[in-house]
Amino acid sequence: MTGDLDAKSALRETLPTVFGYIGIAVAFGITAKANGLSIIEITLLSLLTYAGSVEFVIVSLLAMHAGIWSILLSVFLVNARVILMSTVVAPYLSDETMAKNIWIGTLLTDETFALSMNKLNYTGRKLNFTWFNVSNLAAYATWVVSSALGGILGNLINNPERYGIGFALVAMFIGLLYLQVIADRTIKLNLQLTVIGAVVIMMYLGMTVIPKNGLLLIVTLLGCSIGVVLKHGIK
Repeated sequence: MTGDLDAKSALRETLPTVFGYIGIAVAFGITAKANGLSIIEITLLSLLTYAGSVEFVIVSLLAMHAGIWSILLSVFLVNARVILMSTVVAPYLSDETMAKNIWIGTLLTDETFALSMNKLNYTGRKLNFTWFNVSNLAAYATWVVSSALGGILGNLINNPERYGIGFALVAMFIGLLYLQVIADRTIKLNLQLTVIGAVVIMMYLGMTVIPKNGLLLIVTLLGCSIGVVLKHGIK
């Protein structure tokens, strides 16, 4: 990763993440196909929703014949963290127009967010629309195409859970967390590990009393709050 903020550097730096997208999107396509969605439906879901974890949730709920309001509420709760991520990114794009900010937020994902936070370590805490847009579009195109490919391959795999395909999403997030921890030069390692530990404990304890979709949002907010308090208290 370099300090350049042009389209070429964005494409080069997003490439490792793109390879991760291929595996997750193919896994989603296979899972969706096994649950009765057509290749066209899989492609449209990825085009219009474009949220890996949410798409897995939608497929699961459709398989259970859940109502539309249950699906909408679950989608909002699972992906509400993107609102928080967008508020973090927005100050670095304050010189861009509102339309450009909305467009960046529309295609923002966990992966491009993590990549942008790492990029700040090399650019003097600066970002721009060109770099972010190319990164987002590269990830978006890869996800949609790979989802469709997964749908095609799904004709060959009737029981994807047998091969542990559903774990692909979890593995990707573990990798992103590791890269964030080792690359961030602005926050002490012991602080990062403390927050990670607190989040793990809250998730473990909360799963027994709070629905998992709501728990994700609650723990995200609490984890951010703990991080802010500790960051200003530990110098």
